[in-house]
Amino acid sequence: MTADDAGVRSPRVLSVAGSDPSGGAGIQADLKTFGALGAYGMAAVTALTAQNTRGVTGVSAVDADFVTAQIDAVFADINVDAVKLGMLGGPESVHRVADCLRRHAPPFVVLDPVMVAQSGDRLVEERTVERMRDELVPLATLITPNLPEAAVLLNEEVARTTAEMEAVADRLAGLGCSAILLKGGHLGGERSPDLFCGPGGAIWLDGPRIDTANTHGTGCTLASAAAALAPVATSLEVAVRAAKRYLGECIAHADALGVGGGNGPVHHFHDPAVRALRQRLLRASRA
Repeated sequence: MTADDAGVRSPRVLSVAGSDPSGGAGIQADLKTFGALGAYGMAAVTALTAQNTRGVTGVSAVDADFVTAQIDAVFADINVDAVKLGMLGGPESVHRVADCLRRHAPPFVVLDPVMVAQSGDRLVEERTVERMRDELVPLATLITPNLPEAAVLLNEEVARTTAEMEAVADRLAGLGCSAILLKGGHLGGERSPDLFCGPGGAIWLDGPRIDTANTHGTGCTLASAAAALAPVATSLEVAVRAAKRYLGECIAHADALGVGGGNGPVHHFHDPAVRALRQRLLRASRA
């Protein structure tokens, strides 16, 4: 997508991820993020889950052949400006997705390596981690691991300080990805420091920790925001900064949603312009 295109059409962004029927994470969160940021969202489903704000009760993986078929169908007809990768399932699905990326070569690939549950439990087997590390990470424009996910990718202990985060980012860069956004939310404290490492070097992106229990889907939302913004930003750093700012606003307004009785979702459509559009349409329809 060229700079001239940016003023003519919306970026076209494909999410390859699992489905969350409660709408807070997965492809549902991705599509909400794309729409809120003015992108045209598409989705290839890799897994079906039974979950809500209280937890996950079931997972059914989509056959790797059909995952490939979905991705190929999109690229056969639509110029894709960016791809966001989330929950991908088993090692064969990871391999097939990597093959699709090599064949179709989208301009931007944002990888959110979903491998660890909020409880700390591993969600994928070691072979899946190996294929993600060896096949997907080198194809990524940007990877967005949190500290436990980074530890799994590197097969080491979880970083506990900002100094350890800097060392982790250096080792992640050795895996071959173009840029890294290492999320420091697991450090705790009053701040939420993330470390962006790109072509221009390492930059700390700091922000306040927002006091809310409604943080379901934050990882999906941040990666999706970066994917939606990268095709129209002047640099990847600008896209990442804007994505972090957007997520912070989504979290700050999360309590207003009041969805579910557990760890609720963030508010993707918090911007007053969305409510203004709704009211304008309703007023016009009463005429």
